[in-house]
Amino acid sequence: MQRQYRDTLPHYINGAWVQPTSGDYQDVMNPSTNTPIGKLGHASKADLDKAIAAAQSGFNTWRRVSAFERSKILRKAADLVRARVEQIATILTFEQGKLLAEAKLEVMGSADVIEWFAEEGRRAYGRIIPARADGVRNMVLMEPVGPVAGFSPWNFPVLQAARKISGALAAGCSIIIKCPEETPGSPIEFVKCFEEAGVPAGVINLVYGVPAVISEYLISSPAIRKISFTGSVPVGKHLASLAGQHMKRSTMELGGHAPVLVFDDVETDGIATLLAGMKYRNAGQVCVSPTRFFVQERSYDKFVAKFTDLARGIAVGDGFDPNSKMGPLANPRRVNAMETTLLDAQEKGAKVETGGKRIGNAGNFFEPTVLTNVPTHARIMHEEPFGPIAVMLRFKDTDEVLERANSLPFGLASYAFTKDAKTATKVSDGLDHGMVSINHFGIALPETPFGGVKESGYGHEGGIEGLNAYLSTKFVSHLG
Repeated sequence: MQRQYRDTLPHYINGAWVQPTSGDYQDVMNPSTNTPIGKLGHASKADLDKAIAAAQSGFNTWRRVSAFERSKILRKAADLVRARVEQIATILTFEQGKLLAEAKLEVMGSADVIEWFAEEGRRAYGRIIPARADGVRNMVLMEPVGPVAGFSPWNFPVLQAARKISGALAAGCSIIIKCPEETPGSPIEFVKCFEEAGVPAGVINLVYGVPAVISEYLISSPAIRKISFTGSVPVGKHLASLAGQHMKRSTMELGGHAPVLVFDDVETDGIATLLAGMKYRNAGQVCVSPTRFFVQERSYDKFVAKFTDLARGIAVGDGFDPNSKMGPLANPRRVNAMETTLLDAQEKGAKVETGGKRIGNAGNFFEPTVLTNVPTHARIMHEEPFGPIAVMLRFKDTDEVLERANSLPFGLASYAFTKDAKTATKVSDGLDHGMVSINHFGIALPETPFGGVKESGYGHEGGIEGLNAYLSTKFVSHLG
């Protein structure tokens, strides 16, 4: 199994794999050992200028390729991703830490995203509007918005790149995508599939470097017409502000703090098992991970006991170990964040039912953690932990829990479990979140819109909405 990159990792600019010219490099670390596994160079402004010029040229070429032909190329890329799932997933686990089985699911899901957009791009229809006068033809045309700047995160480095690249290319756009510097190898192998599928030079450009430098430089470029960002709320607000200064369209998929509502009428053990799997997937480093568990009074004690037993029984270890059920956190910053968050909660009266500590001295391992008796003024009640911490909270009735679930400025995802149809309807109407899933985990399929409201951002990836984000509407009224 590969344990070290043989060469300094390249960037992809104008159809060529190149080394950046800044002279600045950083180590790529294995989160299971906190040891370096390779080096990654940083793009200079000269490199970014080349990428911008390539994206403009690539857009002029790609927009003239028919939607039918674009679809064939994208489907070939999806097939190549599926054929290389072992290779890409191995690199993904190696540099991000998640279980190899989870990495394989991410890569296969990314292929599904490509294929869905390949098909949907063939259906970017316009329409004819009935005219008021003879001889007039009123037409609505859907056109690619132009070169795109995409910024993707480290928690799902392949899947998030897939959403941005696939949506842009299916619409006829080119893209410069800055993937995460901490997990660069898997996006590189992913982009190679598009290259070998026949995507023309300049249509995809992949760069790495200092995030603030790259984002500010790309967003300010007149060539860039659209921004797509996935990441934290503070960074998203900053990039949205930059985009607004230049009147650039943007999609912002930002953080959440997902509530899950468990009503008394459900079977407790089965729901606890499902939710524990959802909570500790990717060590809780999932923007739609359930975090605030609101459990109705009669079921609370039984649910918490079952969930705590499940959390206590999760084997934490290297993502390649077949016995591991949860891998490490992606970087030391996340371990420090878990410790400070828990210390704050405990100082304010919270009880740790299980977990609460880092594991060992090597790697970024942290115990699956369950908190009870958490006061409303604790930090974790207002800040997304983005890690393996679950907060257990009691509630009495539907109106009360809806008010509490909606009390934060975030509104990405929420969940509810009930057998009562009236309750399900009231909850789905009452939850102020961009995505609501009732009685199962039904979020993030390629064909469904993915996005939030309030400070969790705006715009969507996935679904027809994810394609429309890369299309401009042009109205043509023609006489004669």
